[in-house]
Parts: sequence; C-alpha cells; structure tokens
Amino acid sequence: MVVEVRLYATLRRYTPASPDGVISLEVPEGVTILDLVKKIGIDPAEIHLMMVNGTGCELEKIINSGDRIGLFPPVGGG
Repeated sequence: MVVEVRLYATLRRYTPASPDGVISLEVPEGVTILDLVKKIGIDPAEIHLMMVNGTGCELEKIINSGDRIGLFPPVGGG
C-alpha cells in the first residue's frame, strides 16, 4: 500500500531528494507510525507530534492505504 508522509521543520533533512518534505512510501499492510518512522531512519525521540489525515495519534497507530501522515519535531524558540 502507498502512504504520503509529510516531514516538517528539522525532520525534512531525512528527505534530501524532496526538499519540501513530502514523500510517498510503499509499506506493507498493518504497519504502524513507529514502523514507518524507523523505515525512514528517524529516531522516534525526534518526533513530538504525529498526525494521520489531520488527526493526532500515537506511534502505535496502524496506518492504511492512502493515509496522509504528518510528523513534527518539538518546537523551540522564545
């Protein structure tokens, strides 16, 4: 199945071939957000917020074909 992954802010460095941070990935049925994060090569500790189709979720969420996954790092600033 194919899912769309959107990486935001500092996480975009994991998609050098796609500077806007948007990639499509082929993944097997039953894959979780955590599995997807590991497939991309991101340390799960770098993820602060995960969204599937615009709704917040946890790393254990199972994703489905056609889902849009957004991954956000912690936000800093002052």
